[in-house]
Amino acid sequence: MYNKGLFSDWVPKPVQLLIIVLLLIVVMPLGGVYTGNLSFMVSGTGQLTEYFMWANYATTIGMGACMPVVLRFKMRYKVRDKVVLLLVLLGLLSYINGTTMEPVIIIASALVIGFFKMMITIELFLPLMAMMGGRGVFYGVFYTFVLSLTQISGYYAVEVSMLYNWQQFFVIAAFLCFVMALICWIFMHNKYFALKVPLHYIDWLSILLFVSTFMFSAYVFSFGKQQDWLNSTRIINASIAAFVSFALLAIRQMTLKRPYLSFKIFKRSNVQNGLFMLFCLGMFLGTASIQNIFSVGVLGYDQLTNAKLNLMMIPGLILAGIVAVYWFKKEKPLKMFIFSGFSAMIGYAIIMYFSMVLEFNYEKWYLPMFLKGFGMGSLFISVWYYTLDKLELDDMLAAIGLVLVWRTFLAVGFFSALFSWFQYQFQIESLGNLAVYLDGMILTPQDLSANLKSIQLNAILSANKKIFGYIIVAGLGVLLFVLTHHFGEEKFKYPRFIRLINGKSVIARRRLQERKKLLEEIKDAAGPVV
Repeated sequence: MYNKGLFSDWVPKPVQLLIIVLLLIVVMPLGGVYTGNLSFMVSGTGQLTEYFMWANYATTIGMGACMPVVLRFKMRYKVRDKVVLLLVLLGLLSYINGTTMEPVIIIASALVIGFFKMMITIELFLPLMAMMGGRGVFYGVFYTFVLSLTQISGYYAVEVSMLYNWQQFFVIAAFLCFVMALICWIFMHNKYFALKVPLHYIDWLSILLFVSTFMFSAYVFSFGKQQDWLNSTRIINASIAAFVSFALLAIRQMTLKRPYLSFKIFKRSNVQNGLFMLFCLGMFLGTASIQNIFSVGVLGYDQLTNAKLNLMMIPGLILAGIVAVYWFKKEKPLKMFIFSGFSAMIGYAIIMYFSMVLEFNYEKWYLPMFLKGFGMGSLFISVWYYTLDKLELDDMLAAIGLVLVWRTFLAVGFFSALFSWFQYQFQIESLGNLAVYLDGMILTPQDLSANLKSIQLNAILSANKKIFGYIIVAGLGVLLFVLTHHFGEEKFKYPRFIRLINGKSVIARRRLQERKKLLEEIKDAAGPVV
C-alpha cells in the first residue's frame, strides 16, 4: 500500500537515477523570469526592469512559503498523481509567462511557480540523500550540480533570446515540463508515501501573511531606487505593510495549535550565527549588480558575453563540491572550510578592486570568477549545513522557509539595493570631484562633448572601486568572526583548571545533583513495581 520510493518496482536503478537527474535539470532552473534575459523582456514588453526583478524575488518567496507544509502535501497525495499534475501546471505557467505582456501576471505566476517547484524538489531530495548516505555529502554534490546548472541555464536563456526572442525560452521550458510529466506518468508508482494526512490543518491565512510580508519587502528592494526610497509614499506604505504583515504572522503563530512557522530554532546559537554568515554571503552575492555595471556599462559587453562570465564560475563550483565531499567524509571541523569560502570571496573582491580600469582584458576574468565560484559553492554548502545542524525535522521544516527566504532573497536583495544606492551616490560624488578639472579656459565645448563619455565612465569606475573597497574591509571582519567562532566545539579546553580554582564545592554540588537524579530514576522505576 505504501512505497517510500518514486518509481515502480520494475524500473531499473540506473533508469531511476537518470529520471531523477532529468527532473532536476528541468525543474531546478524554472522560475518566473530568468536573470539572463531580463533586458530582452524589458525591451520586448516595454515595462520597467523593476517589475521583473520583483518577479525574480517572487519565485524564492513562493519556495519559502511552501517549505513548512511540503511534508504534509507529500504524505497527502500519491506520488505519481502529484508530480505529474505539478509538472503540467508548471508547464502551463511557463507558457503563460512566455505569452503575456503584463508584468503583474508574470509576478503572480512566478510566485506560484516557486510554490509548486518546491513540492517536486522535496520528492527528489529524499531518495538522493539516502543514496549518498549523509546530509553533508548530499549538500556537496547537490549544490554543486544545482549552482552549475543555474549558470548554464542562464547562459542558454540569453542565447535563445538572442537567436529567436525572449518568449521562446519559456515555451521550451513548458515543453520540457510536459515531456517530463509523460515520463513520470509511465515510470512512477501509484502509491502513497505513508499514511494519509489531512490538509485542513494547514493555516492558509499564515501562508497569505508570509507571502504578503516578503512580497511587500521585495517591492521595496526592487522599486526603491526607481521611487527614490523614503521620498516615495509607495515605498513607505509598502515598508509599513511588510512590517504589519510580519507582526500579524508572528502573533498568529502563538495562537495556533499547529503553527505554520516556528521561531523556536532561532534561539539556538548555530542558527543565529548561521543566519549572520548567510547575511554576509549575501553581501558578496550582491556584487553581481556592480559586476554587471562594469562589464556591460563600462567594458561594453553584449548580453551573451556577459552570460559567459558566469560560466567561468563552474570550475570553482566543482572544486568546492569535491572539497566538500572530502571534508564531510573525513568529518573535519567546518571552521576552515567556511574560512576558505569567505577568503575566496574576499580574493574576488580584491581582484575586482584593482581591475576597475577601462583596459580590463576578457582573459583576466578567469581568476576572479573562479574564486567567486569556489566561495559561493563552499559557503552555500558549509554555512547551510551548519545552520540546520542537529535540528529536529519538525522544527526544521517549520522554520526553513524563513531561513531560505533570508538566504536567497532578503540578504541578496538588501545588499543589491544598498549597492545600487551607494553606486549612484558615489558616482555623483566622483563627477563633482572631476568637475575641478573642467576649466572653461582650457576645455572648449567641443572638447567637453568628445570627453563626456570618458568622464562618465571614470566616475562609474571610481564608484565601483569604492564599493569593493568597503566590501573588502567588511569581509576582513567576517574572517575575524569565523576564526574566533567555536562552530559547536568547546570554547575552553581546561575544565579541570576551573574546578581547581573554584575548589571542591563544585565537585560536591555535581555529586549531589547526580545522586538526586539517580534517586529520581529509582523512584520512577519503583513506582510500577509497587
